[in-house]
Amino acid sequence: MDQRPPPDPTAVPAPDVLLSGLLFFDLVLTGLGKPPTPGQEVWTRGMGCAPGGIANLAVAAARYGLRTSLAAAFGDDLYGAHCWEVLSEQEGIDLSLSRTVPGWHCPVTVCLAHGHDRALVTHGHAPPFTPDQLVGDPPAARAAIVHIGAEPQGWMEKAHAAGAKVFADVGWDPSQQWSTEVLAQLSLCHAFLPNEGEAMSYTRTGSAEAALSRLTELVPAAVVTRGREGALAVDQTTGETAAVPGLDIDVVDATGAGDVFGASFAAATLEGWPLIERLRFANLAAALSVRHIGGAPAAPGWAGIAEWWRAVERGADEDLRRDFGFLTERIPPPERIRAVHRAPVTLGFPGGGHRP
Repeated sequence: MDQRPPPDPTAVPAPDVLLSGLLFFDLVLTGLGKPPTPGQEVWTRGMGCAPGGIANLAVAAARYGLRTSLAAAFGDDLYGAHCWEVLSEQEGIDLSLSRTVPGWHCPVTVCLAHGHDRALVTHGHAPPFTPDQLVGDPPAARAAIVHIGAEPQGWMEKAHAAGAKVFADVGWDPSQQWSTEVLAQLSLCHAFLPNEGEAMSYTRTGSAEAALSRLTELVPAAVVTRGREGALAVDQTTGETAAVPGLDIDVVDATGAGDVFGASFAAATLEGWPLIERLRFANLAAALSVRHIGGAPAAPGWAGIAEWWRAVERGADEDLRRDFGFLTERIPPPERIRAVHRAPVTLGFPGGGHRP
């Protein structure tokens, strides 16, 4: 089934970040005047297409200059080919652990962005390769980022045993049973970063604060994201506790904002930043991502962070300059910052490629 030869572990440098999960092709529609209802047609003011799912985390990490390796199944259709090209050639992500599968199509998600949230409609089939089959014995990596679910993943245990810091998130549970067995996997994790609703559901608690307290019993670093309300965190490895408010940002599309937060928090953790800086940084990156269409292409990277900080330095908001003053020493020099590409409206314009 696999069109590509087995990966040569000596062909590329060891990654900073290793990821495996389900890849989607996302088609995002923004600017809905109202939610769609049966029997009616709603025209939107914006559209974009891009790799989604696990790609959101991979792109967000790579845009900070981290060597990023992704193990995922790609369909051999147009959507899969586009995702491969974007991730490998445009974003510089190592796909030596990934596979293109003949006869299997890339799962497709239509994201309907409305207000400060979005609805998702997805069609796809389970990939023929599990993450464990794709990764095998994982290469040495400083960190692994994973979406945990009902089924434990052996590669995550191997990565943890080899010394990688495992950063975990958890997705929507369609059964809404929120099995506490999922939390048993946190013994392999360095950090767990659910949103407020997920955290309360899995811990059977009634507030973000109570959920955070429960999670600190299970994982060294616990973070609860609260969207426009900010985020809370405890890092027992450093003895730090922090909370940050949300940022006042106009929302175009919230797709992938949680993934951008997670990858940004992981990147800052690998650099050894204090918890309050990690939390502010991740919160800022997630906030900046909702100004653009799509999950992966909306990740700001250092280019977006630097642009925002230059505007703050010129502005009149003294609180922002105080709270984010640490960025002066964190942002790399301009020659080390890569430009970012946004989501194209469509694919396959005449002449090849796609227009931004």
